[in-house]
Amino acid sequence: MKFSEFKNKKWVKTVSNKYLLIIILFFVWMFFFDTNSFFIHNELNNEIDNLKENKEFYKGEIDHDKSFIEKMKDSNEQEKFAREKYYMKKENEDIFLIEHQDSLKNKGKNE
Repeated sequence: MKFSEFKNKKWVKTVSNKYLLIIILFFVWMFFFDTNSFFIHNELNNEIDNLKENKEFYKGEIDHDKSFIEKMKDSNEQEKFAREKYYMKKENEDIFLIEHQDSLKNKGKNE
């Protein structure tokens, strides 16, 4: 098979078309090598999704904290919170902490 016969085949003419080659080169460049390539867009879209999830989580936390602040405006709730969380007491009052057996750490392992 001679080169001229090979050159005259239809698929060789199509593939060797300079406009087609330029278009293919352009798409390969844009898809893989450009600073705005498909892979970078994909990473950025994933980051946006993660940030949206974080935004929803923090909105929920803000709502929870707002309800806690509203609850703490009541002086009885403040006293209850201080007693439970920080073991505060009134004068002439004793506090007894009751720990259940299953909540204690195994002391035998550390000895």
